[in-house]
Parts: sequence; C-alpha cells; structure tokens
Amino acid sequence: MIPLLGEGDTNLLLIVAVILGLGVTSQVLADRFRVPSVLFLILSGVAVGPKGLSIVTQEVFGSALTTIVGLSVAIIVFEGSFHLKIEKLRESPSAALRLITIGAAISFLGTTLAVRFFLDTTWGIAALVGALLIATGPTVITPILAVVPVRDRVAAALETEGIVNDVTAAILAVVIFKLLAAQGATPAAYLTDFVERLSVGVFIGLVISAVLWFLLTRVQTPTGWTPQNARLLTLVGAIVAYSTADTLVTESGVAAVATAGIVLGNVGLPYEAEIEEFKGDITIIVLSFVFIALAALIEFETLLDLGLAGLAVVAAVALVLRPLLVFLSTTGDRFTRGEKLFMSFVGPRGIIPASVATLFAIQLGTPEAPSNPEGASILAGTVFLVILLTVVFEGGFARQLAEWFKVIPMRVLIIGGGRVGTELAERLEERGENVVLIEERKSAAEDLRNQGFAVREGDGTNVEQLRKAGGERSKTIVAATGDDDTNLLVAQLAESTFDTETIITRVNEPENVDAFEELGVKTISSSASTAWGIDNLIERPAMSRWMTELGRSGDVQEVEVTDESLVGKTIGELNETLPESCMIALVSRDEENTVPDASLAVEYGDHLTVLGQTEAVHDAIDRLHPHD
Repeated sequence: MIPLLGEGDTNLLLIVAVILGLGVTSQVLADRFRVPSVLFLILSGVAVGPKGLSIVTQEVFGSALTTIVGLSVAIIVFEGSFHLKIEKLRESPSAALRLITIGAAISFLGTTLAVRFFLDTTWGIAALVGALLIATGPTVITPILAVVPVRDRVAAALETEGIVNDVTAAILAVVIFKLLAAQGATPAAYLTDFVERLSVGVFIGLVISAVLWFLLTRVQTPTGWTPQNARLLTLVGAIVAYSTADTLVTESGVAAVATAGIVLGNVGLPYEAEIEEFKGDITIIVLSFVFIALAALIEFETLLDLGLAGLAVVAAVALVLRPLLVFLSTTGDRFTRGEKLFMSFVGPRGIIPASVATLFAIQLGTPEAPSNPEGASILAGTVFLVILLTVVFEGGFARQLAEWFKVIPMRVLIIGGGRVGTELAERLEERGENVVLIEERKSAAEDLRNQGFAVREGDGTNVEQLRKAGGERSKTIVAATGDDDTNLLVAQLAESTFDTETIITRVNEPENVDAFEELGVKTISSSASTAWGIDNLIERPAMSRWMTELGRSGDVQEVEVTDESLVGKTIGELNETLPESCMIALVSRDEENTVPDASLAVEYGDHLTVLGQTEAVHDAIDRLHPHD
C-alpha cells in the first residue's frame, strides 16, 4: 500500500494543529480576561518558536510561508474592510482623512529620521522601516475594539486608519525596496511606481467586486443562492482579487482586497449578515496562524543587538510620533481629551509590517536583490521590536488604558434628530457617552453629521435599521420624535426585540401617557416637563440654572450598589471615602427616595445619587461601582 502521508507531512499536520489549537485557546483567554487576542497569539508564537519549544521554525514551512502569509493577510484585510461601512466613515470623516494623509506622512518621515539617526543605517533601510511602520492594520485594531467598546467616531477613525494605511504601507515599502537597486532614481519614479501599484489594486478590486455583485444579485441559479454559496463565493472572490493583482504587480493585492471589501460591504449583498459571521470565523483561524507563525520567527539576538538605540526608535514611534499625529488629525472634531490620549497610546503594528519585513529581510541576502545583510538585520529587528512592544503593551493594556482615560461610554440610541434629540445628544456627549442618532430626513441627518454627531440616516421604526445602529448593544434607547405613534412603535420594537436596560419615550400629547406606561416604558411628557421647568425657575431659580449646566461645572449621577464590600456601611462612612467636593444626596430603596442621614446603612441594590463637582462625582462613581 502506498502511504498517503510521509513523516514530514504528518509532522507538518501536527504543527498546524498545534498552531490552530493555540489560536483558539488564545481567543478563549482573550474573551475571559477581556484583552485583545493578539497579545496571547504573539506570546504563543514565541513559546513554540526556536527560543521556546522549537516546534515552529522557518524550515517547517520553507518558501511556502510567504504565500501562506499573503493569502492570510488578504482574508484579514478583506474582512476588516468589509465592516467599514460608509455610514461609519461619515461619523469621523475629517479625522479619518487626516489620519491616512497627514498622519501617515508624519509617521513615515518621523520614523525614517529616527531609524536613520538612532541606528546609524542608510537612508534606504530607514525609509523601508518608516514605510512599513505606517501600518496599524485591522489585524491588531479589530481585536482591541472587540473588547474596548469606545465611541463610534473613535472606532471609525481607528478602523479607517488601519485598513487604508495597511495598503499605503505595503505599496510604499515595495516601491522603496524596488528602487533601492535603481541608481539615481528620481522622486517622480517613486511616485509613478506607487500610483501604478495602487491603481492596479483598486482596479482589480473594483472588477472582482462588480463580478461578485452581479453573480449574487442578478444571476439566478435553479435552486437560488443559499447562504453557504454566498459565503464561499465571497471568500473565493477575495482570494482571487488578491492573487490576480499581486501576480500582475507585486504587493498590489492588499489594495485589491481592501477595495473589494469596502465596495461589497456597502452594496447590500444578499445574506450579508451570514457572510460577515462566516468571514469572522475564518479570520480568527488565519489570524491565529499568521501571528503565531511570524512570532515564532522572531530572532531575539537581532532584537538585543539593537540595544538602547532600538528602544529609542520604539519610544519615538509610540510615544512621540503617534501622539503628535493623533492630536493633529483630531483637531476641531468632537473627540474628548481622553479619546485623543487613548488613540495616541493604542496604535500597535501588526501583520503587514511583520510579513513584508520578513520577505524583504530574506531577499536582501539573495543575489537577485541589493545584498545588504546588515540592513536586513536592522530592518527585521526594528520592525519586530516595534511590533512586539506595541502589541504587548498597547494591545495588552488597551482596556486598562481605556478605563484610565475614561473612554468606555454608555451607548445611547436616540431616534429623532429634532431639537429635543439633538439637545439630549449634546448633553450626553459632553459627559463622554456614546450617542448615535437615527434621523429619517436626509438634510437634517447631513446637518447633524456636519456638527460632528454620529448619525444613521433611516427609519427608526425599522428593526433592521435599529439593529444596524447598535440597538442590541445600547444600554438606553430614547424615542424623541415629535410624533407619538412613531415613538410608541419604537418603544414596542425595542421592548420586544432588544434586551435594552432602559427605554425612554417623549410623549407629545398628555392623553397618550397611559398607553406608553402600560408597556413599562419610562415616559417624559413634553407639557409636564415644560411646566416642571418653569415651576423650578420660579421657585428655585439658582437650582434650575445649575441643573441646566449639569456635566459642566457640576453633576448628579446615580449608581446601583452591587459591590458586596459596600453593604452594611453607613452613608457617613461612604461620604468620608469620597472626594471632598461631592456627597451622597439621595438613597432610593424599593422605589422610595430618602435624603439620608449619616447613620443610614447601605443595602444591596440601593440606588445612591451623588451630587457635586463634575470630576469629583465621576471619581466617586468609580469608587462606589469599581467593577463597572
């Protein structure tokens, strides 16, 4: 009998199984500890690499590694760009545009200068490193955003930067590498080569996406398209786009899959939800394989040889250039200082720099390329050092950074972008909450978007529209239109479809209040709230004026007692632990409100209302509800 598998093939199968097993384990651990999976993936790669158990080595995959990495990158980039919806891009258009232009230029020039002078290498090698380290990429940003639910405009800016700069970095690096051997190459030659690769990639991406759209929407099969067929056809299309473009012009494949992903993700393909779910599962597998395989190839001697100069380059990239380009790119937009700091310190590098640097380092030692062993060592060492340190520290501590800078908000969905909805959105955003408005009128939606609000244009009474706007992830849904029938329908849909903690509706006609309250929905009557506001202004004008400024000079917040260590303590004891400029002003228990005296003991489930200066109130809430 002829054996189907030789010993080497059997070993390779076992190694692949080990890598995939580690990848799944890393994902489980990431979900368990709520940190990005790339941290566990890169540590797993080091553990099974030559410096660990020596299971995964360069010899295991040989020359096939470049092809495997390339196809894996194609799937990862396609999956990330497929999620990049036009509506999401509109939530931070100016910031995203500046990140991929001004930000990319600052990163490239600054990194090039840092490598040139700290590592005393040639301008060509320095420019190669600078080009590669432009990329952040969906391979590292997506896992971070999966566990750090920042505001939509922050996520949109980071995702757009990652996807577009992946393409920019890959193409620019290849152009520089190719022209290193060309004596007397002019700036025009660099620009021409860059535009050629980008144009080929975009063209192939558009062609493939047009073919897929035509097949899935215009061609009818005898049994009709099934979700499985749609998923497989889309996956094959991504691989064909990458391989075709890369065959025509080296490294244009990344641009092709990015283009195809963005186009197909926004044309309304049938079974879009099933395609996204399928691609997400495939991406987890290839992401695990690539990160572990490349991490296993890290040469620690090369990293150590860089010494303090290498650490200086990392510091320049992560602590100087990154904050500089983020603050310049987000100027004038509705980003809080904490969000700018979070974006500044969460910019890890990923697969594109690692895979392309590995390829270049190998080629720099061959006769076909400009032989430069020292340059190859600096190239690979610097890129992997930046990747290793930024992934471990920025990726691994992303959630802690988000909590430190207070950028994990409550998600609030507001239906109706009129005066009430807009005023409410502005107040909530001033407190750092993640607010998404749904507005049906196109002109009104565009005006709100120009003011910097996150807006989804569409019908708020449509379940699919609510879902796309994040209804399933929203802690609070507010129906704030001027039509009671619309508000009632929104409330019914939210109540029956989503597991939303709080549903609040505006009631324009007082006689409709009972119909809303029968649903168990919290109601705000326009006439009653207006009368209440006027009464406050007459009887307690100072308090009324202060209430209109909540979230600015002062604030009032309510928190539920769910921390067992607080149960049994008196209000006096708790007030002593809070900042001096705030206090617990109200205790709500069993729907009864009490202005507490110092001896009142706190019970589990009590709602404590804290009043005081804004910063002090926020600090107090953190102490009273530390696990939130």
